[in-house]
Amino acid sequence: MAKKNVLILGAGLVTKPAVEYLSKAGYAITVASRTVSKAQALIDGLEDAQALTFNVGDGDLLDKLVSEADLAISLLPATYHVEVAKACLRHDKPMVTTSYVSPAMRSLDEEAKAKGLLLLNEIGLDPGIDHMSAMKIIHDVEKRGGKVVSFKSYCGGLPAPEANDNPWGYKFSWSPRGVVIAGTNSARYLEDGEVVEIPGPELFAHHWPLAVPGAQTFEAYPNRDSLGYIELYGLEQAKTMLRGTLRYPGWCDCWKALVDLGMLSLDERKDLAGKTYRQLLAELVGGNAETLEKDLESKLGLDPEGDVMARWRWLGLLSDEPVADEPTVLDVFAHRLQEKLQYAEGERDMIVLHHEFMVEFPEGSKKITSTMIDYGIPGGHSSMARTVSLPAAVGTKLILEGALNLTGVHIPVLPEIYEPVLAELEQMDITCREEEFDL
Repeated sequence: MAKKNVLILGAGLVTKPAVEYLSKAGYAITVASRTVSKAQALIDGLEDAQALTFNVGDGDLLDKLVSEADLAISLLPATYHVEVAKACLRHDKPMVTTSYVSPAMRSLDEEAKAKGLLLLNEIGLDPGIDHMSAMKIIHDVEKRGGKVVSFKSYCGGLPAPEANDNPWGYKFSWSPRGVVIAGTNSARYLEDGEVVEIPGPELFAHHWPLAVPGAQTFEAYPNRDSLGYIELYGLEQAKTMLRGTLRYPGWCDCWKALVDLGMLSLDERKDLAGKTYRQLLAELVGGNAETLEKDLESKLGLDPEGDVMARWRWLGLLSDEPVADEPTVLDVFAHRLQEKLQYAEGERDMIVLHHEFMVEFPEGSKKITSTMIDYGIPGGHSSMARTVSLPAAVGTKLILEGALNLTGVHIPVLPEIYEPVLAELEQMDITCREEEFDL
């Protein structure tokens, strides 16, 4: 009997655990990437696996690859998922992604249902494990006759404490550009019945300390629009709904200054080539290179000897080094971050996922927490790669085995999805620790 073929589009930092898991599960694997050498590295030593060159703009090749597969996993940048989904619909193939469902993806729901196909999205880490671990508790609370009145969820991908050895408190285990773009997002959440709206430029002005059991105190700030999760999680009675991001302390003040300076600008520029970082910052602050430190102090309020300026100096933003040849200031900045904030061989990353529920039960109020602290494997896969791609791989196996009898556009908030996925992740030591406290 011929093996079923899984098409994996993209060969980025998080892809390899999924490739290995699905190969071990007995599937033939096709990894298609713009840089074929990256795809080849992912399948090295695996049976029934091939690597192909694929440009996301090549619609004909996309159709061919999808038509030859039994399921497609899109680990491309999120903007391309809809095109992949449309190709899957054309060829009657299911699809899996780890990214947020966009309105354009949601619009494919009826067509997918009509064709009897499942387009499973948001089955990674955040979104993904966060949904599944939260819904497990929410459904349990409902079975016990309780009511969730407050839900706060936080997630961060960080260097493990022993690898936290640079002033930024960060190293890249996923797309540097994705991290920087996330810094431009606005945020919205519900706090004690009041909607809090934060425009993108003010995102990093809103942060607070959060002590995570089993870890340490981090810096937390809001993540995107939390209000949609009220209905999604069935928490219409909740007075607080917040999803946040975790970083080591000092992150937000540094990034607020970068935003105020204009380092996250996506305006296309043709004059960046040939500039130094010092010249670029002088231009952005409206001064000159000779007086840059004084201009940053007077116009942005930055202490020349303070933490923010120390971070910028370490990164080389005040240096006479030439900037990378990139089309926007944001891309110049992302390129520099990628150069400097790398994991060394053998270093571990760390994923921290923490939920806090306030629940009213007939017998009294309780606080319930769910915490996952997961570390990368020295010399092996990063925690980010495992926690993003393995949920998608498990979901893929469930679909191909016929264990998920769902059609349409879905995310993993239903028991028939999250129960088997969480159970298998636990076998791979990816698990959340739940605790309950009387109030």
